[in-house]
Amino acid sequence: MAKEKDDKKKAAKERRPTALKRDDQNEKARLRNRSFKSSVRTSIRHLEEAIEKGDKVLAKERLDITYSLMDKGVKRGVFKRNTASRTKSRLAARVAK
Repeated sequence: MAKEKDDKKKAAKERRPTALKRDDQNEKARLRNRSFKSSVRTSIRHLEEAIEKGDKVLAKERLDITYSLMDKGVKRGVFKRNTASRTKSRLAARVAK
């Protein structure tokens, strides 16, 4: 009986590297997503600066860039679809004013 418990413990330990690998993968994904979100926020900040200056052409260009980044984020799973849609809608409304 004791022998069987030892075998089960060893089998459980053998699965542990998979969990460690998932931890590593999750950490890499977290850093990748964090970097991507930072670039999106920077893009939005540039767009807001263009809106404040009143430069419609520059604002439209930066809006297109921000749209593209948001769509890529949805495709990669960084943003949820509705979050991206809501953000894009609000930015478009600000540019239209």
